[in-house]
Amino acid sequence: DTAVFHPSPKDFPELKNDTFLRAIEHIPVWCMRQAGRYLPEFRESRAGKDFFETCRSPEACCELTLQPLRRFPFDAAIIFSDILVVPQAMGMEVQMSPGKGPTFPEPLKEPEDLQRLKTKVDVSSELDYVFKAITLTRHRIEGKVPLIGFTGAPWTLMSYMIEGGGSTTHSKAKRWLYRYPEASHKLLSQLADVIVEYLLGQVKAGAQALQVFESHTGCLGPVEFEKFSLPYLRDIARRVKDKIKESGLDNVPMIVFAKDGHYGLEDLSESGYEVVSLDWTTDPRSARIRTGGKVSLQGNMDPCALYATKERISEIVKRMLESFGTKGYIANLGHGLYPDMDPENVGAFVEAVHTHSRQLLNRK
Repeated sequence: DTAVFHPSPKDFPELKNDTFLRAIEHIPVWCMRQAGRYLPEFRESRAGKDFFETCRSPEACCELTLQPLRRFPFDAAIIFSDILVVPQAMGMEVQMSPGKGPTFPEPLKEPEDLQRLKTKVDVSSELDYVFKAITLTRHRIEGKVPLIGFTGAPWTLMSYMIEGGGSTTHSKAKRWLYRYPEASHKLLSQLADVIVEYLLGQVKAGAQALQVFESHTGCLGPVEFEKFSLPYLRDIARRVKDKIKESGLDNVPMIVFAKDGHYGLEDLSESGYEVVSLDWTTDPRSARIRTGGKVSLQGNMDPCALYATKERISEIVKRMLESFGTKGYIANLGHGLYPDMDPENVGAFVEAVHTHSRQLLNRK
């Protein structure tokens, strides 16, 4: 009876499909934003409910995480949540405006605004709802596939906190990098501290892999990336791994996704993550050469390819798998699914990955 079921982060059901973690029978596949508005059942579940209220309900997050698995044979699930729960935990207000996306009513404008942020964040209580959602989902998923936890990276979160929402130029946030480098590093360090505890909490709660989203890499040049993004990405990977070890937990694979960060591929492959996820602007063969076999790669089909016919999707997938090769590779899109995509075509993508990868593996 679920009414009296109080899940604890232990005695999880045995993992039945470990393809994502070991890639044996076929190339594993999942999609960023696989729980989302392209599914009618998602829209139905979310109708009339505040977005962040949904994020704070472990039951709702669990249901939304499991929805795509009922439809498609994905090889992994990613917990339903949002990267902006971290700024919320630090004391900032974030609203989700219909048609506009996330909005911060009072963004950070000048360095003195950093005083508004909590200096010490009790991650275990502030983000407890995410941990509960992960634990509940690990039980309800019944070992069908592994569960991925995630976070936004410091620069991406900083950018939202200063811009007050989405932006094409990120000029307000970049102004800080050029004008207030010390305050920028202070904010990035504060964010990194919260993120490390947040990711550790996710592993303790049952996450079997972690993805760090540096979604706003594209507005940085190589110099700013090396100063304001890369050191924090490295720091997060190292500290999370150290803390996992100290806690006596099993190591979990970590994925870094620096969207539009093709100029930083070599650095990313040496930043302490097992997997580097690629957007669709990067050529798979050149990515293999540039990362020198140091990491597994994930990605990188253009999400808009899912607007094509099923036959065309199959051809695009086949070419992509041949370019990446079958070793050390996780098939994914080069970014998330869009709300107007046909679920049938998502199914065709997953099926094409499984079919073509089995053929490639059997050729050996």
